[in-house]
Amino acid sequence: MCTAANYLTKCHYFGRNFDYEISYNERVTITPRNYPLKFREIEDMETHYGMIGIAAGVNEYPLYYDACNEKGLAMGGLNFPDYCDYKQLDESKINIASFEIIPYILSQAKTIDDAKSLLANLNISNEKFSTQLPPSPLHWIISDKNASIVVESLSEGLKIYDNPVGILTNNPPFDKQLFNLNNYRALSNKTPENTFGGNLNLTVYSRGMGSIGLPGDVSSQSRFVKVAFVKENSISGDSEKESVSQFFHILASVEQQKGCTLVENGKFEYTIYSDCYNTDKGILYYKTYDGPQTSVDMNSVNLEGNELVNFELVN
Repeated sequence: MCTAANYLTKCHYFGRNFDYEISYNERVTITPRNYPLKFREIEDMETHYGMIGIAAGVNEYPLYYDACNEKGLAMGGLNFPDYCDYKQLDESKINIASFEIIPYILSQAKTIDDAKSLLANLNISNEKFSTQLPPSPLHWIISDKNASIVVESLSEGLKIYDNPVGILTNNPPFDKQLFNLNNYRALSNKTPENTFGGNLNLTVYSRGMGSIGLPGDVSSQSRFVKVAFVKENSISGDSEKESVSQFFHILASVEQQKGCTLVENGKFEYTIYSDCYNTDKGILYYKTYDGPQTSVDMNSVNLEGNELVNFELVN
């Protein structure tokens, strides 16, 4: 399970916690403008926007978990089991496999409006990348500095939601997550007034009592509420150092520690990595569970190249 967020100061920042029990040798991958992007059902792209992101360790294709292109558009896929419903090929639509959708959108869209246009007649197919890598059930958050949307392939079709809070976690579908925030509208970063009723003289015995009721567990719905509250109340200076630091603190509010979430076969889900993109500058900051904060600038490589550029994660 995972959590993604946006944060805006002088620049736009986007990133996520990647929470899972298994690592697939993730690495930073830069896709230069002239790397041939191959697609199963549409024409290949010989030239496109450059992009940087964290991808699975597969040499022949940029299997991005999340990424940002050189125009400032960012996108991430998050686990969405039970609700995700990829489709059979549909000749009346543009068929894109689930593992192709991040390169497909980021290769040619500058803005959220561009992304919406590309999604308008899209069919997300259930094609496998390989026999060893079947489709992962995902939904996606796409963001630029002005707006954010969520994309979900459901049994009733492809849904595209405007995302005013700039947050995404996992189940249930996004519209239900957003509606659930209504149950927490009384939360505040301020000390609450005594509205209990009667003549009881109730004491303010601690700071932070305005957030009593804020979920603290790591379920996806609770993480949505908590990270939304933290993000909406976050303040920092607008320098790069302060902005990036605050963004990682936002993600840290819902990170998962090894040992707290037992899954099958005695494995534990934990935050394998957290990352933060400065989408305006094309810089990716990240830190792994045991590693220091590190950065990679997509402009530090030859973006006119035709081969993927990979950097192993620093653990």
